[in-house]
Amino acid sequence: MTASPLPGGPRSGLAAVSTALLAMSRRLEVRDVLRTIVVSARELLDAEYAALGVPDDHGGFAQFVVDGISAEQWRRIGPLPRQHGILAAMLHENGPERLADVRQDPRFEGWPAAHPEMSDFLGMPVRDGEEILGAIFLANKRSAPDGSGRVFTDEDQELLSLLAQHAAIALTNARLYERSRELTIAEERSRLAHELHDAVSQKLFSLRLTAQAAATLVDRDPARAKDELQQVAALAAEAADELRAAVTELRPAALDEDGLVATLRTHVHVLDRAHAAHVTFTCDGVRALPATQEEAVLRVAQEALHNALRHSDGDRVEVTLARTPSGGAVLKVVDSGRGFDPGAVRRAGRHLGLVSMRDRASGVGGRLAVHSEPGRGTTIEMEVPGG
Repeated sequence: MTASPLPGGPRSGLAAVSTALLAMSRRLEVRDVLRTIVVSARELLDAEYAALGVPDDHGGFAQFVVDGISAEQWRRIGPLPRQHGILAAMLHENGPERLADVRQDPRFEGWPAAHPEMSDFLGMPVRDGEEILGAIFLANKRSAPDGSGRVFTDEDQELLSLLAQHAAIALTNARLYERSRELTIAEERSRLAHELHDAVSQKLFSLRLTAQAAATLVDRDPARAKDELQQVAALAAEAADELRAAVTELRPAALDEDGLVATLRTHVHVLDRAHAAHVTFTCDGVRALPATQEEAVLRVAQEALHNALRHSDGDRVEVTLARTPSGGAVLKVVDSGRGFDPGAVRRAGRHLGLVSMRDRASGVGGRLAVHSEPGRGTTIEMEVPGG
């Protein structure tokens, strides 16, 4: 090979490739692996645009990750592409595709109005043996430092082939990790189901017997019936607490599939439709967080929303999620309700879920603050650090 695949000479090129391959191998989540592959390919081959498509079984794409296009551009482009034209060739043929102008290829079928103009094109399937896991697409090789035009070269194609081979390994490992985690989750759900049956069903059995006893005493011994009914209330509260504790250990499937921001937005939307209070959600620049942090933030948000909608009597609840300078996130749940005295709540032994929220925050290296006073509403604020 007479030319270095990257500006700066063979040594800097090798270092860049090594960095990209290491980055791929360190990712465990499929969505993170896909993103790392696309960003690495675009940077290493000095292309204006890059994408990676993972096909589904219905002529579309299960996942399609892009780099070089803004979020607003991507929104205006519209739905994910279908498997047709050059994209289909990458998914159904064995070799790479290198074109001086993709628009002149007879298989080209056009693109949406908001789609950026692309000319030179380089595509490579991502294969695991005979199975095609997806395809990497690059377009618009950038100009050389002297301003002369450039197209994708043999060296570029060799480099993309190397990336595709390692991408297949990284993607396969990520899928195996996720399947292993799914099995672990399934096993944990089964364990919790047994615990629920053993613990909660016993409480409910006692609850039923106590309620029956109270019913027989109502007429002949009202005082004892009152005592029994108080016991019913206590048993019901214990059963509810045990049920809640077990259920909160389950990580929502939506969090793995959609991420924190989308899951929280959907949750807020559902609550807004189900309650008289107006519930809103805004997000400012938050990126994907480690899985344990995302789960903790979601659980605290759910607990805070539950308290606000059940106890505050406010007409507004505002949920915000913002990125911190360190790359972490701050969650705020603010209600316009009647508020309370946190000190009085602690002294009375009523915690409104505050203990569990603080435990969740501290468990991921974060902090939780509660700001409230009678007549002034309540703010629950949780901050988690950046990675």
